[in-house]
Amino acid sequence: MKHYRVVITPHAEDDIRKAHDWLKSENPVYAAKWLAGIRGRIVGLETLPEAHAIAPESVAFNQEIRHLLFGRGTPWRIFFTIEGSTARVLHVRHGSRDYWRRSDSDEE
Repeated sequence: MKHYRVVITPHAEDDIRKAHDWLKSENPVYAAKWLAGIRGRIVGLETLPEAHAIAPESVAFNQEIRHLLFGRGTPWRIFFTIEGSTARVLHVRHGSRDYWRRSDSDEE
């Protein structure tokens, strides 16, 4: 089985940090579990990242963007691309938010 290198962009890392900070202020125990869980799901992209669906937002970008879901109820969406043997995580946002738009990418 092919293994992919997983890279988390600074933008996605910032998304995760902000979400974790907010969750920590609401529920520190859950925040720690959430952080471990989302990082585990991201690391899981090492195998079969192409098994995840192409995100509806992909049409607004110049490349194919896939998304990985994390969590119950309304899940978090982890957006990534596959570039050769690298899965590059671009953005993380809660599923209750509007679709990710190209104009959002520099503002979040």
